[in-house]
Amino acid sequence: IDIIPAAAYVNTTCKVLAYFGRDLVIYGLVVWGLIVVTNPFAVLGLEILAALSVTSLFVVAHDSAHGALFRSKRMNSIVGHIAMLPSWHVFEGWILGHNRVHHAYTVRQGYDFVWHPYTAEDYAAMGPLGRLRHRFEWSWAGAGAYYIREVWMSKMMTGEPPARWRKAIRRDRVVVYAFIATMATVIGAIGWSRSGTVWGTIWPVLAALVIPFLTFSYMIGSLVHVHHVAPDIKWWKRREWTKFKAQMEGTTVKRVRPGMNFFFHWIMVHIPHHVDMRIPMYNLELAADAIKAAYPETVRDEPLRFRDFVDNTRQCKLYDYDTGTWMTY
Repeated sequence: IDIIPAAAYVNTTCKVLAYFGRDLVIYGLVVWGLIVVTNPFAVLGLEILAALSVTSLFVVAHDSAHGALFRSKRMNSIVGHIAMLPSWHVFEGWILGHNRVHHAYTVRQGYDFVWHPYTAEDYAAMGPLGRLRHRFEWSWAGAGAYYIREVWMSKMMTGEPPARWRKAIRRDRVVVYAFIATMATVIGAIGWSRSGTVWGTIWPVLAALVIPFLTFSYMIGSLVHVHHVAPDIKWWKRREWTKFKAQMEGTTVKRVRPGMNFFFHWIMVHIPHHVDMRIPMYNLELAADAIKAAYPETVRDEPLRFRDFVDNTRQCKLYDYDTGTWMTY
């Protein structure tokens, strides 16, 4: 933390509001396009753009949840709540699970719940359906299903929160449900007015609301996977775990293709984000360069490639905490 330059902590309200406003406008235009456009090739392109625009807003909300974008706690909360709605995420639930658990105990056995490895003994104790589910969810194709079940459903929407968080999380769940219901009603009404058919009412809701959520879930599930799962990333027993092992060795810096940070907002530059959550998204590269210069042998800095994610899912199925190694079935 000491070697991160002071400039990396500068957060500019106008800059953040510009990112937030731009992402909201893009999201709104894409939703409208998915309601009115019928050409299947155009719809496919819009669906990809919708998932990316939801991701953009989610990263803004994610940084707001860390208190990194505004000096005002209230502004972080307002922007975070709004920006998290298109991804159907519960803002206060995310703060609890992500900030208080994932960041506090990254890659620690029994604590960090996101892509927490199963041991060979865990797998042997599963029934046939459990093993089948594990094989699918831990494959390259199953990242979205894993994320929806393990993170979104159980942690965001249905899990019983601790007493001190219960009121805030339940309130935010109602907000998310209200957003989904309102959007579905409005989009469905527009679809009905345009087509006068049942399918013409249902399809715009699926295209503009449901499919972007499902695509985003796959995207975030796979991106979080490459953050913390790889053959050379160790997960640690409770007593062997340290903050340095977690935040410096337990994640990566992934460089995306030119232009992709328009949507990803530098979230793949992940080591400095774990070292200090207060760094705004647009300063993560500055912090990463400083950390890499000080710890060149520790920092894993490499391009983000889909084939690497596929390779990771093939090699990292189960984990042996005694030897610190990933295994296949």
